[in-house]
Amino acid sequence: MKELQLKYGCNPNQKPSRVFMEEGELPFKALCGTPGYINLLDALNGCQLVRELKKATGLPAAASFKHVSPAGAAVGLPLSDTLKKIYFTDDVELTPLASAYARARGADRMSSFGDFIALSDKCDKATALLIKKEVSDGIIAPGYDDDALEILMKKKGGKYCILEIDENYVPAPIEHKQVFGITFEQGRNELDINEELLSNVVTANKDIPAEAKRDMMISLIVLKYTQSNSVCYVKDGQAIGIGAGQQSRIHCTRLAGNKADIWWLRQAPQVLNLQFVDGIKRADRDNAIDVYISDEHDDVLADGAWEKIFKVKPEIFTKAEQREWLDKNTDVILGSDAFFPFGDNIERAKKSGVKYVAEPGGSIRDDNVIATCDKYGMAMAFTGIRLFHH
Repeated sequence: MKELQLKYGCNPNQKPSRVFMEEGELPFKALCGTPGYINLLDALNGCQLVRELKKATGLPAAASFKHVSPAGAAVGLPLSDTLKKIYFTDDVELTPLASAYARARGADRMSSFGDFIALSDKCDKATALLIKKEVSDGIIAPGYDDDALEILMKKKGGKYCILEIDENYVPAPIEHKQVFGITFEQGRNELDINEELLSNVVTANKDIPAEAKRDMMISLIVLKYTQSNSVCYVKDGQAIGIGAGQQSRIHCTRLAGNKADIWWLRQAPQVLNLQFVDGIKRADRDNAIDVYISDEHDDVLADGAWEKIFKVKPEIFTKAEQREWLDKNTDVILGSDAFFPFGDNIERAKKSGVKYVAEPGGSIRDDNVIATCDKYGMAMAFTGIRLFHH
């Protein structure tokens, strides 16, 4: 197939819309459903991201994309009992690929609502069963087991978008895009992200264990496919907070840090012990948790409101209690797609448990950023490379 007609472009008024190859065939095929313009942007960015994660770590990988940035990305490491519970997987079989998707989907469940999924490996039944339960627009993978495909083809009344990507497809080295009728041309970003990029450790603390290097590579690969400016927090093989598309780097760091904090707070006893009413939908439960741990907790704890959500009215999870719990989160990775211009980014990162930092370096205030890391005993590597993506 050389081209595929789409319903419309980014918005319904943008017609006609299609994707096509000037030479050769499209490297993917639709097994079910019809992808939209943004669906395909998510799918094609996502499949590159997970392919690189697998290459860098040797583990199966998954990504959850929304509006051309990942809401979550992870590799297939085993889940703790706590993570199984907050990801709603404590009663199901988890293959390595299913674990990767559970991590990618579960890190920021609100942002992942209605996601487009990318998998590095052939989709198996266990992963399909997880996807079956979630609100999602579609999936792209290099293949599907027969039983997995049967499960997925029943989503959305048989209209769920299922794409199969050619694993051997290699794009042209020069890429083009049009803006305002003007064609832009550049070489593809073929940068190979590996441990060599982490060799220039500029802080007094130069001890970066193997697991931290793995997570630093994950953060950089995620940033490579995230709309810039962007910052990514990673822990135990998964992104736990992604701040994308902000004009100010400190706002990226705050946004991603807030998401990482919510991920960690969801594991606190006060949240794990919440007793929800029977039959509550997952999205409603996620929203209630988010409000419960926010400054707007009165919205779900007020008389007449909590009975619709909880079996028993929970106690307020105070800011002091939250801070005590957040202080238990340690050894977090922070990656940045460009240099940190001020030490305030490190100060904010410290509040979310960051110990290891990967950033390009090159700011006139590098000394200030390094000194701030040294103040907290962090280890920081200057990669020397920028990862802007637009």
